[in-house]
Amino acid sequence: MGSINLPLPLLQLEGVFFREEDPTVSRFFLIFLGSFIVILIVVNIIRNGVGATGFGGKQKKKSGSATPRKFSIFNMRKAVNLYGLNKDQVKLLEYVFRNEGVSDPLAVMANTASLDKLFKRAYKSIEKRASSEDELQNFLTVLFSIRNIAETAQGRVQVASSTRQISENMAAVLTSSKDETFSVKVLSSKGDHLLVDCPRNALGTPIRFSPGNKVTLSFFTKSSKGFSFDTRVVGTVDTPKGAALQLAHSNKVNNSMIQRRFKRQDVSLSTVFFMVHMQETGSGRKAEKKMVVAPQRYRGTIENISLGGCALKTGSIIQAGSRLKITFENDEGLKMSALGLVLRTNRSGAAAITMHIKFLKVPQRSQNAISAMVFEYDQY
Repeated sequence: MGSINLPLPLLQLEGVFFREEDPTVSRFFLIFLGSFIVILIVVNIIRNGVGATGFGGKQKKKSGSATPRKFSIFNMRKAVNLYGLNKDQVKLLEYVFRNEGVSDPLAVMANTASLDKLFKRAYKSIEKRASSEDELQNFLTVLFSIRNIAETAQGRVQVASSTRQISENMAAVLTSSKDETFSVKVLSSKGDHLLVDCPRNALGTPIRFSPGNKVTLSFFTKSSKGFSFDTRVVGTVDTPKGAALQLAHSNKVNNSMIQRRFKRQDVSLSTVFFMVHMQETGSGRKAEKKMVVAPQRYRGTIENISLGGCALKTGSIIQAGSRLKITFENDEGLKMSALGLVLRTNRSGAAAITMHIKFLKVPQRSQNAISAMVFEYDQY
């Protein structure tokens, strides 16, 4: 905060009043002068904000010349109200924005690329400055909760109006008129028809769809925005990537589809998992259920992951509805674990399946490590 320059007449008056012998007049002047100084300080704080604070509310010392960027507490409050942040989220976000001299918090929150640049630096700073492991994990939990809120808010914006805008190799779910669902991949959105690879049954045999059959295709973009549209099967065609379904294009894309809560990231993580069974002990009112981890190990590879779940490829036959304890490591050797529920399985090649798993319980440290992978904050 810059120095406060008092008007010259007041300084001159100060000397005159201090030479007066009447103590009452001097007392009134001191009260007036003190009030005037307080007003100037308050005005200066409103315009420029107080000095940046570090963790725990301690004043952060500035080095070098002052930055020309100015943080605005009023603009900060606008962002807080718009995104509905809680007290802890507001405190940490204000620290980050003050430290970075952000003058337009709303613009930064609306641009996840800009927000990631700030949050990645904050992530590194928190790792270095946290006084304990508990404090570190608590700060990271709050940081990633803000990031997920920004991701969800950005996902409300409509970005697709035609099936011709769908990217190639986009993973999608094809739903038949009988409510059967199949995981497919978009091969091409160019030309007269939309091409998706032909769904296959549990034995890997292509499933036949008659021309004219009504189907629904649903998909998520990389930023987790959800879309769906109704269409019909035109026919089948052979492509260099195998048999494909030809679907009619549509200009009526539903952008109001419920989106995933968390951003996903493609990965390749070797994992070991165990079946988890529910075991009931006692009877009547004293009956209790607890989860028991079976000793048999299964192996697989996590192909994509988010804070809410993962896709796990394995050569073992696992039924939908199974509970699993999953253990894996990141590139730095940090061990993570999660309790998951298998929502569905799909054939993946001749001798493997892909399980789509919803996380039921994830330890805090594992949550933060997963978020760091998803947003790539752990990359140097």
